[in-house]
Amino acid sequence: MSAPVAYLNARLIDPDTGLDITGGLYARDGNILDLGADLNADGAPEGAEIIDCSGLVLAPGLIDARAYLGEPGAEQKETMATGSQAAAAGGITTIAAMASTEPPIDEVALVEFVARRARETAIVNVVPTACVTRGRGGKEITEMGMLAEAGAVAFSDGHRAIADAQVMRRALTYSTAWDLLIIQHPEEPSLAASGAMTASETSMRLGIPGAPAMAEVIMVERDIRLVEMTGGRYHAACVSTEASIDAIRRAKARGLPVSCSAAAHHFSLNETAVGDYRTFMKVSPPLRSEDDRRAVVAGLADGTIDCIVSDHSPHDQEAKRRPFAQAADGAIGLQTMLPISLELHHNGHVPLMRVLEAMTIAPARMLGLESGRLAKGAAADLVLINVDTPWRIKENMLLSRSKNSAFEDRPIQGRAVRTVVGGKTVFELDKA
Repeated sequence: MSAPVAYLNARLIDPDTGLDITGGLYARDGNILDLGADLNADGAPEGAEIIDCSGLVLAPGLIDARAYLGEPGAEQKETMATGSQAAAAGGITTIAAMASTEPPIDEVALVEFVARRARETAIVNVVPTACVTRGRGGKEITEMGMLAEAGAVAFSDGHRAIADAQVMRRALTYSTAWDLLIIQHPEEPSLAASGAMTASETSMRLGIPGAPAMAEVIMVERDIRLVEMTGGRYHAACVSTEASIDAIRRAKARGLPVSCSAAAHHFSLNETAVGDYRTFMKVSPPLRSEDDRRAVVAGLADGTIDCIVSDHSPHDQEAKRRPFAQAADGAIGLQTMLPISLELHHNGHVPLMRVLEAMTIAPARMLGLESGRLAKGAAADLVLINVDTPWRIKENMLLSRSKNSAFEDRPIQGRAVRTVVGGKTVFELDKA
């Protein structure tokens, strides 16, 4: 048996139940033993370690439903070990690892490899996703039922859209037998492929090929019609335009099994961040207009956008230190997802409860996980947050193997100060 731990004088926030009180939480043997307003040191289990959480928020550990961890095949960019260290420093206790590896995760043996490798090397929970199509080729769907039985929590071809409507129809139909989740990259590739940033006056001025924002909503609206036809569960990842968010809002109002997520960079940056051809700002979907950025914030506030993701996409210098149009898409985000999201709270745009919901119970429900909540008997996956502490993002603080952050030198407010996975502390700020 492990030693019990008593977290006292914390602001307990549990978006699953709406709990927001000052109190304590006892944990033992990896699970939550008790929590409530009247818990104190006098009632703590015998021999408990006492942690004073005065001035801090104690919440369920964050869940990142979209991150690329490199293994297998791109260990020079990220490994499960380095990615999980960055996640822990960002308050994340569970990562859904995307299947865009080399080889892609399209067979049972590869799903089992990801799970085994995570158990051996990661300090946070890592759950595998698997490909919708074999080799991410967009033609032949995988044996999704067998992959789910092996442990895959969702299905996605990563940053490749499933362009063929018939293939997407078959995948959604097939998924209904096991209630599986299909995650789409929402860009119509024939429209988006030639663009390196969003098509706009800014792209024309910079001389950078532009991808029209319409490429996103065309794909989303097509897929919503296929959901209507099949009844399959569908998720649009990293939505970035007002039009696609409106389309999803309407689909939800009609009761369709549709959900979506937003990456932190899409609600905190707009196309002007590209500046003087800054390739760390080259992401997919691209950074959009200010009106679209505000629409993402509004979608998070009203719940149209279900969850916040890091869309962590590590790249080495060779992939990013290129002319803008030739540079790889993507930015790292595991360590910065929480503090960037807290800006929504500090700016008064989204309540803190909703911000945390989008990174805890919402992705847990979407992926069918038991985590993401504070409850007796639940796993003690926890994050202690100093919501107000000011700091500045610096490259030397980033624990990812790659350093392609879109937020270098950004002043922010709030961060994780302790991350706990299964009752074990895996990150402390003063010991990082």
